[in-house]
Amino acid sequence: MSEHLHLFNFTGAGGVTPFIMNCAVILLLTSSCFTWSSAIYTPNRAASKKLKYLLEPPVYAEVVARRGENATLPCILRTKPSHYKVKWTKLESEHVGRENIIMISNAHAFKPYGHLGPRASLRKAHTMDASLQLSRLELEDGGTYRCELVNGIEDESVAITLRIEGVVFPYQSKNGRYKFTFHEAKEVCAEQDGTLASYNQLFRAWTEGLDWCNAGWLHDGTVHYPIIHPRPACGGELLPGIRSYGPKDKTNDRFDAFCFTSQTSGSVSYISGSFSYEQAEHACQRQGAELALVGQLYSAWRFQNYDQCDGGWLKDGSVRFPISKPREHCGGIPEPGVRSFGFPNKMTHLYGAFCYRITAPPVCPFNTRPNCFLRAYTKKLKL
Repeated sequence: MSEHLHLFNFTGAGGVTPFIMNCAVILLLTSSCFTWSSAIYTPNRAASKKLKYLLEPPVYAEVVARRGENATLPCILRTKPSHYKVKWTKLESEHVGRENIIMISNAHAFKPYGHLGPRASLRKAHTMDASLQLSRLELEDGGTYRCELVNGIEDESVAITLRIEGVVFPYQSKNGRYKFTFHEAKEVCAEQDGTLASYNQLFRAWTEGLDWCNAGWLHDGTVHYPIIHPRPACGGELLPGIRSYGPKDKTNDRFDAFCFTSQTSGSVSYISGSFSYEQAEHACQRQGAELALVGQLYSAWRFQNYDQCDGGWLKDGSVRFPISKPREHCGGIPEPGVRSFGFPNKMTHLYGAFCYRITAPPVCPFNTRPNCFLRAYTKKLKL
């Protein structure tokens, strides 16, 4: 790269001494996917109450999938009572009032409910199968789900966790540090093709290498920041971990944001040049694309190992570049990550453009998916 990486002077979240940080070092969130739905399943710990009708997975139940994929949450009957219903519910700690029901079914039919209902169905691989199928997963679909057998006095249930595989990235306002209320943080993450991260997502990112000294909002309205290398400006010489400010005033308190995104339905490409922001926009449009969002760049880096040692404009007016194979002249940081030049003057003619183009996959229902993709692939070859 011919240009020099700008260094940002951030004041640590712990507070007094300023320090220099030139990028968020985020290691890959690794997880292997083996089944048709790219979902990993590991079974659940035995419940304290012995189940009569449902099979309890023996160790731990977690299904892992990416945005846009399909996932199956297992629930198998051991034996059938004479009269029963199966109710699937998503458990949300912040949900107050009525249950977040997804569907209720009996032996003959099912009725969907809520925003998840239209994308939900029962697998019914055999007569004892009450597993829930969710199609076209979204970022907010992650969480704990309950399969409940409703049989009057002998109701019982099992819980399954759905984890959306993705990447957490810190996001700061172009106007500087700590500018977002909770609701503004939620909006900016959505604008960058993401959602506010959960504590579990931030914790997983920390275990994989996220070290960031500015505090940011999370989905539940709490404020945290992850530290791997303790330093005086970042909470003092405490042990590595997630530093917490706890719940904050969502209307008046201001912090940065920790956003979460997953794979996208499109692709990111780079156009070399010395563009102003407006010229970069036009360069992408000439290729039938648009300037990429920050989350889309992180997704390409995370899921496609995207590597480009040149700064490029993004839609929010920032200039960044993704590095999957660290080297001396590409930011000087030994770990993979997305480097940032901040928000340069939009009239600056120094940078290329990162463009995003949607490449929608064929829509394949669960019961036709293998043949559907085979037909789509054959058609592509003929083209």
